[in-house]
Amino acid sequence: MSWFKRKEKGIHTPTEAKKEAPDGLWFRAPNGKIIHTRELKSNAYVVPEESYHVRIGSKEYFEILFDDNKFTELNREMESADPLNFVDSKPYPKRIKESQEKSQLKDAIRTAHGKMNGLDLMVACMDFGFIGGSMGSVVGEKIAKAIDHCLKHKTPLLIISKSGGARMMEAGFSLMQMAKTSAKLALLSEAKIPYISLLTDPTTGGVTASFAMLGDFNIAEPGALIGFAGPRVIRETIGKDLPKGFQSAEFVLEHGFLDFIVDRRELKSQLTNLLKMLA
Repeated sequence: MSWFKRKEKGIHTPTEAKKEAPDGLWFRAPNGKIIHTRELKSNAYVVPEESYHVRIGSKEYFEILFDDNKFTELNREMESADPLNFVDSKPYPKRIKESQEKSQLKDAIRTAHGKMNGLDLMVACMDFGFIGGSMGSVVGEKIAKAIDHCLKHKTPLLIISKSGGARMMEAGFSLMQMAKTSAKLALLSEAKIPYISLLTDPTTGGVTASFAMLGDFNIAEPGALIGFAGPRVIRETIGKDLPKGFQSAEFVLEHGFLDFIVDRRELKSQLTNLLKMLA
């Protein structure tokens, strides 16, 4: 049984993926500061002085990481089917189509390989703009195929997580992706091919409970929300108030679940140093 639709891979320099960062002329930072989007882009979508990291998607991360913004995208046209004939407030196929039209993406992840400071790198980047970056069958399959490519070509892997968790419209099929991606990453580890996990805002649910926390290095952007269940659910479950800053990247780092936090403006150079060290 096929739970997703496949088409051939394509060679692509991105032009069409709609960015999550503001596409207007000006951007208002949380502190009220107004910044021109051109300046914001030149600063890796980080508000100067405040160092506030604006949420961005795969298009922007590919621009930041790949040399000359050149890369080969894999399984570009893969999209979700409807294995459960799921309907909530609307049929699942309709929700998929609306998300595709709004985001100009086929699903919640894109995978591509290219050069980063001259080093080979496979990047799998999630997009929160597609149904909250939820992990369904397509997300799991594209990660699995990216890992297969890494195993074949001995290419390091970077996964950029940004997700609300499992995609409930696919129920058990979605949860199966946790085991699937974890098993594939075990093969990558056995082959001694580096895997770096970058957790961005937000990284939650089944993604946190699987591939996002299995890197040779687990790193995060400043201020990113990282956790499994939401703070309200946890608070109501344990019946206690939560510590200040709970589930922030800084809190998670302090409690030993991250290796370090990296400013997006230094991401490319930091990743290059890690890959050279791991090599």
